[in-house]
Amino acid sequence: MKVAIDTMGGDYAPGEIVLGALQAAKEYEAEGMEIVLVGDQAQITQALDSHGNWKDLNITVHHAGEIIDMHESPGSAVRKKKDASVVVATALVKQGICDVVISAGSTGAAVAAALFGLGRINGIERPAIATPMPNLTGTTVLLDSGANIDSKPKHLVQNAIMGSIYAEYVLNIPKPRVGLLNIGEEESKGNEQVLSTYPLLQQLNTVNFIGNVEGRDIPKGTVDVVVCDGFVGNIVLKFGEGLASAILQLVKDAIKSSGFWAKMASMLVLPALRGLKKKLDYAEYGGAPLLGVNGGFIICHGSSRAIAIKNAIRVAKEFTEQDVVAHIRENIAKEGVVTNE
Repeated sequence: MKVAIDTMGGDYAPGEIVLGALQAAKEYEAEGMEIVLVGDQAQITQALDSHGNWKDLNITVHHAGEIIDMHESPGSAVRKKKDASVVVATALVKQGICDVVISAGSTGAAVAAALFGLGRINGIERPAIATPMPNLTGTTVLLDSGANIDSKPKHLVQNAIMGSIYAEYVLNIPKPRVGLLNIGEEESKGNEQVLSTYPLLQQLNTVNFIGNVEGRDIPKGTVDVVVCDGFVGNIVLKFGEGLASAILQLVKDAIKSSGFWAKMASMLVLPALRGLKKKLDYAEYGGAPLLGVNGGFIICHGSSRAIAIKNAIRVAKEFTEQDVVAHIRENIAKEGVVTNE
């Protein structure tokens, strides 16, 4: 297996990206995984050298002389900057040199590079980002979490099929429960988009559709896959990240402001708090797959540090080993009549 990494994308590139790649290369060395760091060769080599001897690891550097900044128009930047790191990394997958690409750079540029470079799976009109979110019992997959701001009912149907596949094959959830995000559970509630989507989801043969779900069902764990458009999904995702950080900070502040004996007692619960922090930390989930394109593409948080990149490589490994793209092709073909409505 060969992973291409857009080493110049992200707030802490290339240093933290390189460090995460080194950690993953050591962990998966016995399995023969190869990692290709794509970007400015001089900067990447300098970062690699700063961590000691790396040349015995399965890491190579593929030079790319341009970078797409966060403020640039994604579509036009991808078209103009043919030597941008995310474009070159995607091309390596298209050419069959690598199996999957990882990027922590501009999400818009990543989606554009995937669409132009890899193309869509037949029957998928718009790809979607499938983001895992922690819940009381495990994980809920939210999609779309930001690839498409406006979606038609048929796009949400395609999201349901793709999300169900990912939950089943990568997260090992048998017959994952798929819900349509709405303001109430009743079939008659919602805007025009969800009212039109509901009956289409009921017709699916390959998806375990359980009906409408509300935002609170995500942390409760009563649903495995939540379907919505990218506008709503991104708001839910960012709110969840902010709330998790706020809760942890409130706990810390409460401990600091408490008396001596309360502080001593808090030492007993520190292991539990560390476990909670780990469960809520997006870095532990690594990255979110862009589903619907002809190849593996993992999108990471812009502020990803080494641990997030290392975990994103794990996600890329699982995605490739389970052949998610082939399963999506198969199920989309089975449900083609519905998705074309």
